[in-house]
Amino acid sequence: VHNGGLYKRPFNEAFEETPMLVAVLTYVGYGVLTLFGYLRDFMRQWKIEKCQNATEREEQKDFVPLYQDFENFYNRNLYMRIRDSWNRPICSVPGAKVDMMERVSHDYNWTFTYTGRVIKDIINMGSYNYLGFAQKSGTCQEAAAKVLSQYGAGVCSTRQEMGNLDKHEELEKLVARFLELESVACLPMKHKIFSIFFFPLLIQGCLILSDELNHASLVLGARLSGATIRIFKHNNMQSLEKLLKDAIVHGQPRTRRPWKKILILVEGIYSMEGSIVRLPEVIALKKKYKSYLYLDEAHSIGALGPSGRGVVEYFGLNPEDVDVMMGTFTKSFGAAGGYIGGKKELIDYLRTYSHSAVYATSLSPPVVEQIITSMKCIMGEDGTTVGKARVQQLAENTRYFRRRLKEMGFIIYGNEDSPVVPLMLYMPAKIGAFGREMLKRNIGVVVVGFPATPIIESRARFCLSAAHTKEMLDTV
Repeated sequence: VHNGGLYKRPFNEAFEETPMLVAVLTYVGYGVLTLFGYLRDFMRQWKIEKCQNATEREEQKDFVPLYQDFENFYNRNLYMRIRDSWNRPICSVPGAKVDMMERVSHDYNWTFTYTGRVIKDIINMGSYNYLGFAQKSGTCQEAAAKVLSQYGAGVCSTRQEMGNLDKHEELEKLVARFLELESVACLPMKHKIFSIFFFPLLIQGCLILSDELNHASLVLGARLSGATIRIFKHNNMQSLEKLLKDAIVHGQPRTRRPWKKILILVEGIYSMEGSIVRLPEVIALKKKYKSYLYLDEAHSIGALGPSGRGVVEYFGLNPEDVDVMMGTFTKSFGAAGGYIGGKKELIDYLRTYSHSAVYATSLSPPVVEQIITSMKCIMGEDGTTVGKARVQQLAENTRYFRRRLKEMGFIIYGNEDSPVVPLMLYMPAKIGAFGREMLKRNIGVVVVGFPATPIIESRARFCLSAAHTKEMLDTV
């Protein structure tokens, strides 16, 4: 029995601490870059070096500054050196392999010029195409094309006006059945769902306990709500329980009245750490202290669980124990938009009072059909075992790739079952060098540094897919 009987399977995560020498060298590297940055800013100020960043015009010097020069210091002097590692334009379906437009810079990444050449068959290790549904042929593409000819590309209205199609109703019923929830609402943009859709439930006098590594959309929504926010250490149940105890014992600041609601805010898979939430322990604490639980399954839906139903199925838990379940269709389903699910009363309330539900344009019909077709494939309702095979293939690819990297001696973060695989680089010079060298070998990767990660924990992030073959992973 694992972790006191709450887990039905081993829960193995690794976060190796940064070696002292590497940490010192990393700080020295950033220190040198900062010194050179100040030197170059001094030269720009005295017109010794040409200034190419956004600055105030001479005739506006007496106005309140529009650009915060010091705040843009990092962009000018550190990010610009490795800017070529991001925003690379691809010109194909983001499947297991992609085609990329070649670009060059003659002014140290301030501007880029396209050569007209297309780099073919780059192994794609950056897209969230977990189940391989981002493809230009097959049943999903054919179904979406058929719906496009019948309904058109856009709805041109909100759901509450003239934009509620039979396809939208079918999608919400299917998602509710897939997740085993009472009711589900679907929206055209996942980022909106928490940042605008959910905050009518949270007002002043409510408390949000948020994991320190939660996504920016969750952070934004929590701030917009007006509720009090307190942060607990990532996946640290002692830290969460202490905050719950303090909230119940002490109540609200100054007045000491009880909190109107206490909401625990977590993600299924943390996209920058490759970590999986300790959901059985979170649910146990939620029940013990009679609080509410909000689960963001953006990266875990379709990617975890024997039948792709996410982190709740992965741990063998009851979906009813999660009060609000949110996810996205942009990753495992190869589409766009997202959903929020829970009790019927809750979802009906949000449909009525949320700005996103009232004012946002409905999901595009071909996108809806892409979601319906791919979800039915995962559930086996298309009469095939293709969906189940993809879920199993993703799990096999994940374990194989993580094992091989560890055998090669790399420091890998996260859970052994997470398809998000962070490979630690640490030093700032390695960030750009790693991305460029991988591209030379026809491998596309995402490299991440400060401020998206702690300053001494820069990394490359691989996202595995069921579409990757063993030969592709061996090449990488």
